[in-house]
Amino acid sequence: MTSNTALKQEPAAIEACTIARDIQTFDLLIEDMEQELGERWGDLNFEDGLAFMAEPEAVNLTFVAIAVDAQDEPNFDTVGDIIRSAKGLGVKVILIADDLSPMALHQLLRMGADDFVPYPLPDNALQDAIERQMKAAAAPTLLLSNPTGGPATGGGGRDHEGVVLPVHGLSGGVGATTLAVNLAWELATASKMDAPKVCLIDLDLQFGTVSTYLDLPRREAVYELLSDTSAMDAEALDQAMMSFQDKIKVLTAPSESLPLDFLSQDDVSAIIDQARHDYDFVVVDMPTTLVQWTETVLNAAQVYFALVELDMRSAQNALRFIRALKAEDLPYERVRYALNRAPKFTDLSGKSRAKRMAESLDIDIELWLPDGGKQILHSGDHGMPIFNTAKKNPLRKEIEKLAKSLQDLIAAEATA
Repeated sequence: MTSNTALKQEPAAIEACTIARDIQTFDLLIEDMEQELGERWGDLNFEDGLAFMAEPEAVNLTFVAIAVDAQDEPNFDTVGDIIRSAKGLGVKVILIADDLSPMALHQLLRMGADDFVPYPLPDNALQDAIERQMKAAAAPTLLLSNPTGGPATGGGGRDHEGVVLPVHGLSGGVGATTLAVNLAWELATASKMDAPKVCLIDLDLQFGTVSTYLDLPRREAVYELLSDTSAMDAEALDQAMMSFQDKIKVLTAPSESLPLDFLSQDDVSAIIDQARHDYDFVVVDMPTTLVQWTETVLNAAQVYFALVELDMRSAQNALRFIRALKAEDLPYERVRYALNRAPKFTDLSGKSRAKRMAESLDIDIELWLPDGGKQILHSGDHGMPIFNTAKKNPLRKEIEKLAKSLQDLIAAEATA
């Protein structure tokens, strides 16, 4: 499968939010929101809610639940501003009302609220209101053109080219290996039926840590394969790889640190071509350094993930990266920028900084990866993907959502 690929992912995992004077006074609403949306929602007070409606990210909400009681009547002007702002963005408004007079309730509905649910919430009332207003929550979308052959499918014949997904950290410690390893795992386990074939290739020849992350030994067979790619075939590649829990095949970095120019562009092309012929998804963990064969991987990729953090070194390196691609007339439009340890939903200051960073670099940050905390910091010490050690971690859930969007697209193309 060869073509340009556009990745458009919502810049936050949040799909909805509650807005109230004090959300803790509506504990049943908290329970219902968690039941319906898990961790894909946030809560704001009236002042922050009105400010957030002016942020670009607000358009990504599918609905807001505004909770009010009799004490909020003096704040109805602010509540009305929130409702009108949400409606202007096309965001549905569900009103949660506790002990309001009929006149006060009528006033809020006239301001533009789409639905009304009394509080305390009757059984399934919030679910019914959401279903009435929303057809489906927004999801990440991938557009993968494939003019040269049939789409990749799990199992079956190998008469297709798999999807190549490189991950490149633009500075040290931004989480590129964490994303590469866990994206490969989530791709391989996203479907219980007819699971795709997934391989993970560590091309950081000097300090690659995929083997450490998954507690796999570094084998001499990897060096032998890289030394003579001209003789490589499917069997040779398979023998150099190791299986991780019978889910993914992994080509680790060699046992000894090698110079990055040990591989030529032809060598890397041979490895990628063989892997994409044998597997549905080929995830490549790239070195931080730009080398000649970076071009080879970029040209083979459908989506080339470039990871940054919200700091000066990432911004400066991203600028150098962009200039290098443009100077060599490389297809930089395939690069999709991912912000790791992204600001939380309610961190308006952090989101503003991220927006200014993107504007100064003239890029779109299309994948926002939340800070997974200490669970992620120590995840590489367990020899397991995040799924096995912290299944409910917000970072793991975001990577799972990305993997499922890829899987859904491939399935849709297969049946088209």
